[in-house]
Amino acid sequence: MISCSFTMPGVCRGSVFAIALISYSLLLTTEAQTTTPSPAIPCALRSNTSCDECLKNVTCLWCTPTQQCIDYPTRNILPPSSVCPLSEARWGLCWVNFQILIITMSVLAGVIIIAILVCICCCCKCERAGNKKEDAKIERQTRARKARQKERRTEMQLRHDEIRNKYGLAKDNPYARMDDH
Repeated sequence: MISCSFTMPGVCRGSVFAIALISYSLLLTTEAQTTTPSPAIPCALRSNTSCDECLKNVTCLWCTPTQQCIDYPTRNILPPSSVCPLSEARWGLCWVNFQILIITMSVLAGVIIIAILVCICCCCKCERAGNKKEDAKIERQTRARKARQKERRTEMQLRHDEIRNKYGLAKDNPYARMDDH
């Protein structure tokens, strides 16, 4: 969970908004790609039809210049240029250029990572500032406690000296023996 302090609420609110916006756009993209697959028609049989017809099956890749519907090469993350150039490959949606899709997803991933890092840095900075305030408060309390203790010690010493003077036990020389008086 992302928590923000009151010192930089605008930065954290902006980061949370950016994360929410990106998550929503990813959800829309995912919904667009989850079309119902056509029952067991191989991709090769959909060649020379249309991009929409080909991409009804999620496992198919449409190559625009050759008008071919190909099984997506699952061994590779990206389809090799020998199959179809990235700028001409379509997968999921006909209007989405595969190359632009990859660039967009990379940028979105970078923005998400940066937003998370900014939130973490803000939270750590706020936590450190809180710790400094706590440390200063503890230090003030310690100094006050020591000052009160010193006062009490001085008062106690004065009372003891008064009692000694009252009963004639005052020592001029602190190292003198008591029975010399």
